[in-house]
Amino acid sequence: MVFEETVVLRLPFDEALDEVKAALAAEGFGTLTEIDVQATLKAKLGEDMDSYVIVGACNPALAHRALEVEPQIGVLLPCNVVVREVDGDVVVDAMDPGLMANLTGRDAVQPIADEARRLISNALDRLLSRS
Repeated sequence: MVFEETVVLRLPFDEALDEVKAALAAEGFGTLTEIDVQATLKAKLGEDMDSYVIVGACNPALAHRALEVEPQIGVLLPCNVVVREVDGDVVVDAMDPGLMANLTGRDAVQPIADEARRLISNALDRLLSRS
């Protein structure tokens, strides 16, 4: 089962992270959360790892529509996008919003998830054209 869409960028990590947030914003997604996993694991466990940030992205209009259909869908929001360093490249993994439709079993969620998937794919395409 594929649950994400991935692109690889050849940019410095901080620049790639900024580009990810800008590409998502261009498609109507705001950044609700930003979790620096690398810093958290270092602070809490003393463990070192490569750069790894989880961006919680949300398109307010789509979230509103989904919440109207299925109030419990909030446990699946926001859409997570992982920006991580792998062997000198930056890998961007975006959650497939179709998972929300699959997990709820509600047919009315499917068109909302399809629209979210299209917008996230557009954002990833923007990244590829800029890297």
